[in-house]
Amino acid sequence: MAKIRGKSSTIWRGGVGWTSALVMFFPIFWMLLASFKTEIDAVTTPPLLFFTPTFENFAAVNQRADYFAYAWNSLAESLGATLLGLAIAVPAAYAAAFFPTKRTKDLLLWMLSTKMLPAVGVLVPMYLLFRDTGLLDTRTGLIIVFTLSNLPIVVWMLYSFFKEVPYEILEAGRMDGARAGAQIRLLLIPLTLPGIASTALLSVILCWNEAFWSLNLTAAKAGPLTAFIASFSSPEGLFWAKLSAASTLAIAPILVFGWLTQRQLVRGLTFGAVK
Repeated sequence: MAKIRGKSSTIWRGGVGWTSALVMFFPIFWMLLASFKTEIDAVTTPPLLFFTPTFENFAAVNQRADYFAYAWNSLAESLGATLLGLAIAVPAAYAAAFFPTKRTKDLLLWMLSTKMLPAVGVLVPMYLLFRDTGLLDTRTGLIIVFTLSNLPIVVWMLYSFFKEVPYEILEAGRMDGARAGAQIRLLLIPLTLPGIASTALLSVILCWNEAFWSLNLTAAKAGPLTAFIASFSSPEGLFWAKLSAASTLAIAPILVFGWLTQRQLVRGLTFGAVK
């Protein structure tokens, strides 16, 4: 009886998992289908599941905009923001985890609370600041914005990973003459490398998907793939098939990246969960 219950419970959980996965994947699947349709087929009611696929949308997308320039901007800005964020967050998380004060938790909560601020609320001062400093429509400007917007999450994740490391290990390193920089470089980073890697992967994904700041602080030179997608919205209307093709090209690299690094991401997010 217990075996039957256990088997039925496993089937039920598997069914719920597969259903949830299919529901989340369906919009991507539908977008992929639309990218291979003609404009007429894409807006036909009821929707067509069987049609003659065409690559004309992808050809039109490449003729209208330089996809590889936008993709290079996304890659450079995502990696740049991630590296800069880690350079700031690792020492900050190290100090918070191993040298806490009475206000450390309040400071961490305050940092996280900045993520609750609507970005549009600070758009005007940010725009004026970027205009006056010459950072509008530059990769450097977007790298700074992406870094600051993701820094609270990066610090919090690294803080939780660093808390899992016994303080005695760093103390032993200090007794051997290792200063703070050496402790971080030689002890802390190797011990928490899975957590740092998962934090970096998540930061890259968040930067890649950032749209608000990309659309408001860039024009043509530094626009990432989110701006590439938005360029297919015109006063004449939305061309669903071409828009779907542009979206497919924009999300394909990050989907492949996530698929290739999923094991490392899960390993890092579960780092320290089992002792």
